Amino acid sequence: MNKVKIFGVEIFNIDNSECQNFLRDFLKGNSLKKIYTPNTEIVMAAKRDEDLKKLVNSGDLVLADGIGLIYASRLRKKPLKERVTGFDTSIKLLELADEMGLNLYFLGGKEGVARDAAAAVNEKYKNLKVAGFHNGYFNSKLDGEKSSTEEEIIKEINSKDIDIVFVGFGFPRQEKWIDAWKDDINAKVIIGNGGVLDILSGRANRAPDIFIKLGLEWLYRLLKNPSRIKRQIDLPKFLLAVMRDKNSVE
Repeated sequence: MNKVKIFGVEIFNIDNSECQNFLRDFLKGNSLKKIYTPNTEIVMAAKRDEDLKKLVNSGDLVLADGIGLIYASRLRKKPLKERVTGFDTSIKLLELADEMGLNLYFLGGKEGVARDAAAAVNEKYKNLKVAGFHNGYFNSKLDGEKSSTEEEIIKEINSKDIDIVFVGFGFPRQEKWIDAWKDDINAKVIIGNGGVLDILSGRANRAPDIFIKLGLEWLYRLLKNPSRIKRQIDLPKFLLAVMRDKNSVE
């Protein structure tokens, strides 16, 4: 598989059509496949933390969620084919689940978010089933010892013949949670997809198409929530770091 390394994070160099082929193959398999969706913030964090970098690189599919990764790859003449977002990939998983008659589990968000997301998805897609859900507000030690809540969640996932698990805790907790319990979960695909459950539940909106097409989804989020400025500052820092380091993209 052709990959582009950005500060050591190995991004799969695929487009959305190729991503769909991966998903279909994963869903026909018998082992759990992990999907991570790094953006510039995640890559910058992985640049500073070798363990985090190894964790992200262990994914069975590592996608270029952030537009900054596309810019960086082009700056260094190692262009990624296309931005493949966690949201679009999640929607494609829902469509494939509906086509194939699969079961899902939604994990994350505040109390009620996963429940409402499950209800909305079950209403829209008649041939899949969101068979279980749980909020993301519980303690996780992630040191090899499950909390009682985690025991219950994993037991429920495994007892309901779940095929796809959405984990929406936000970075890096969702990635660390997936990595910690991957061997205990009997499913086919698990994806860390941040705020996707908030959007599916109706509590949040995705950026308008014009912002997405122009690669300005980050700006829309910032305008809607100015407190994100501390997070968004990583984008210009990231691009400056790419320009300074000729080995930043391989």
